[in-house]
Amino acid sequence: MQLSEIAEIKSFVEKSRLLPAREAFFRQAAIVKMAHTSTSIEGNVLQEYQVADLAKGKDIHADEDQIREVKNYLSGLKEIDKFANSKSEFDEKDILKIHKVVINGFIDKEKTGVWRPGQVYIVNIKPFGHEEIAYIPPAFGKVPGLIKDLISWLKQNKNVHPIIRSALFHYQFETIHPFPDGNGRTGRLMTLLHLYQSGWDFKKILVLEDYYNENRKGYYEALQTGKTFKSRQQADLSGWLEYYIGGFLKEARKVKDLMLNLLVIQDINPSRATLDQDELKIVDFVISLGEIRSSDVVDILQIPKRTAQSKLKKLEEINVLKKVGSGPSTYYVIQGK
Repeated sequence: MQLSEIAEIKSFVEKSRLLPAREAFFRQAAIVKMAHTSTSIEGNVLQEYQVADLAKGKDIHADEDQIREVKNYLSGLKEIDKFANSKSEFDEKDILKIHKVVINGFIDKEKTGVWRPGQVYIVNIKPFGHEEIAYIPPAFGKVPGLIKDLISWLKQNKNVHPIIRSALFHYQFETIHPFPDGNGRTGRLMTLLHLYQSGWDFKKILVLEDYYNENRKGYYEALQTGKTFKSRQQADLSGWLEYYIGGFLKEARKVKDLMLNLLVIQDINPSRATLDQDELKIVDFVISLGEIRSSDVVDILQIPKRTAQSKLKKLEEINVLKKVGSGPSTYYVIQGK
């Protein structure tokens, strides 16, 4: 049922025709959200607005390593786009290239873009700083062959539903744990690339990382099916598949709601060619949270309250937003809702 609903949403999204400026805006917003959420999973503390500034090439005041990590991921997303546009399938060299991009500056250069040269252990930090081994990946000498087998499996199982295929790839990639560091980021990017190359890109607006980041503990627990590589190969993956497919559906529904709202806006106001960037940010906020107040606009756009009220009034006048209430309790919703 869930896969059927996702397929219906995919068809709806593909048939939806948005004004190019709006589609480009939301694609860029998705890139920012992917970079923010995927690095947040790894402990990066930059806020989404800071990631957006970095994506625009702006300088921000923050820890240099945090900035580098986000910039690396943004570069990784660009590489994924290039691969998706030029190749129908990825190979081992592509995985190594993505790893080299996302981990640049964090480990010795000779360890970037190569399979791990030794054994690693995944540990959980317990109270009082005690460490507990949570998982022991396969021996480093087996990594190249295991990755080769994983890629061969992708090629030989085109009859398996792309979402299930991507779920199993993501699980097995993290289980192999082919690098000393950067496995999560690289694995999520390669999973995204596989979806793109399989034709399940949802206009590149779907952000699966958002679901992972909502409950990082749940994400890691779903992946944790055994303490050794051997035990994980015999594990029941129904829990992981339920987690992954459920999250995919949740994020696909967000994309559908976004498309529906934007189509409503276009239907209401066909004479207006495009909304400007500030207006799109306001509309994006309303679509995400259901309503917006002038104080929200002040925070989002960093503008005076009078200017924020003016922008909301303008969107009301062109029938994009509807005013609800009066005085201090005034808020705005999408017109027609």
